[in-house]
Amino acid sequence: MLLRKLLPLLIFFIILSHTGLQSQSSPLVIQNINWIDVVNGQSNFGTILIENDRIRSVNYNGPFTTDMQIVNGQGKWLMPGMIDAHIHLFQSGGLYTRPDVLDLTEFRDYETERKWVEAAAPDFLKRYLRCGITTVIDVGGPMSNYEIRNQYGHSTAYPNLFLTGPLVSTYQPEAFQIDDPPIIKVDSKEEAVALVQQQLPYQPDFIKIWYIVLPGQSAEATYEIVQATIEESHRHGLKVAVHATQLETARLAVQAGADILVHSVDDPLDEVFINELINKKVVYIPTLTVHGNYVTTFKQDTKPSQADFLLANPLTLGSLYDPEHFPAGNALEKRQANLPAVEKYYHRTDSINRANLKRLTRYPVTIATGTDAGNIGTLHAASYYDEMLAMQDAGMSAAQILQASTINGAKVLDKDSDLGSVEDGKIADLILLNANPLDDIRAVQDVAYVIKSGQLMATDTMLTETPEYLVQQQLNGYNARNIEAFLAPYSEEVELYNFPDILIGKGKDNIRPNYQNMFNQIPELHCKLMNRTILGNTVIDQEYVTGFPNGNALEAIAIYKIENHKIAKVYFIAKN
Repeated sequence: MLLRKLLPLLIFFIILSHTGLQSQSSPLVIQNINWIDVVNGQSNFGTILIENDRIRSVNYNGPFTTDMQIVNGQGKWLMPGMIDAHIHLFQSGGLYTRPDVLDLTEFRDYETERKWVEAAAPDFLKRYLRCGITTVIDVGGPMSNYEIRNQYGHSTAYPNLFLTGPLVSTYQPEAFQIDDPPIIKVDSKEEAVALVQQQLPYQPDFIKIWYIVLPGQSAEATYEIVQATIEESHRHGLKVAVHATQLETARLAVQAGADILVHSVDDPLDEVFINELINKKVVYIPTLTVHGNYVTTFKQDTKPSQADFLLANPLTLGSLYDPEHFPAGNALEKRQANLPAVEKYYHRTDSINRANLKRLTRYPVTIATGTDAGNIGTLHAASYYDEMLAMQDAGMSAAQILQASTINGAKVLDKDSDLGSVEDGKIADLILLNANPLDDIRAVQDVAYVIKSGQLMATDTMLTETPEYLVQQQLNGYNARNIEAFLAPYSEEVELYNFPDILIGKGKDNIRPNYQNMFNQIPELHCKLMNRTILGNTVIDQEYVTGFPNGNALEAIAIYKIENHKIAKVYFIAKN
């Protein structure tokens, strides 16, 4: 009888846990805080009350009760959580994630990559939140993405996640002719309507079109597919995002009723088109850095930022260095002859993209920040900072970038009544910074606290790297010959041994000069990971180090011991 009475209560708690909803917490008061009004581009000062998941007052004067959690915000700046309006969770950002662009399946088959990426999705999402990005919009992927949204999209431990399913496309790469593809080609308006209807039971947040014009084809040839997709989506109350990077396709997409252009237009914009964007309230997402990241990766000229080393997924970043040990004749090597032409083309289009963006800032066009993260070289989460800097280089002011990264991002899917600004009644998705981003946009990289749905989290507690990821971080730093990135995962009192017990170095300060000299003197230094075994807090790597001036290679085993979330001890066994 007791069990029967308790059963409804138990079911309630199971549902609560499954949906990620959090129990009510104490009211949160942030006193003496500079807060950024992103709508007007100015800083204000006061005390803010957050209750449950909402901002109750931006000018709170009391009373203060004993159940309140009070934070002194003196010397800090509060702003809305940022929004990445263009990501792809079905892509890792690593070297093997787009076999349609670069086929390296001889080194890592695509099915293995897909399964790893799907398993890594919650890790990617945690990294977004750690970076101060409290909302992400996934603009196209396989149907399995809906399950990811259902699992993680409503939890304070992850950012808000809005997404759609497979792209309704006028073209499908052969590499994506697979089960549960991220892109589906439709050959008629009837097929386009059917594909929209197929997604409806999954409750998509919007629909995405890939408007690709193949050589010898005109944009008008597939216009009726685009038009039918948009009309059917709008009939069900769904906005439509369109990949249309040529002025001709972008113009036709807007004519057909597109709500969002997910990339820059690669041709100079004219007055007529700009007025169409304004009159139809189309959101424009520039994605300035994604092309350049492909080029630098293919040139093997990757230069990760410190944010990349510390905040991006280490395995994804590590894969970008793999070509250093690829055998001759691989697919990437075969591309090298064409790279100068590709680089010249992207240099031209990127110049146009930046000029277009600068011009658009003089008009009342809604511009939102998006990275296209997941593409090769565009790492989830950390790449957002690079995108903001690129927008600054294009001529946007710090205030304009903050607006694009918050309230305008919320406008993409009409979420601006709940998200994107510090206002009474809005969801408390906020970040506390250690400096004023209106003075220097790079201040957004120095996040002290993230507030997600009213829950306060110190950033140094948000991302606990696994032993494997710590070891991979130092390997990434080693292969980049970046001393700070290499040493970051080590404890201050790290001990290095020749196995089993000959101490050869102790403490970061003592081992730093030797490694710095090695990085300086051996510019081709590279460590290939041959095998890795993980047992609890111990990681055992079999390593093959090349790049020495004499042409020799070093084979060794490194045993890494992790203590208190840092590498505390390393034991080396070198092959004689």
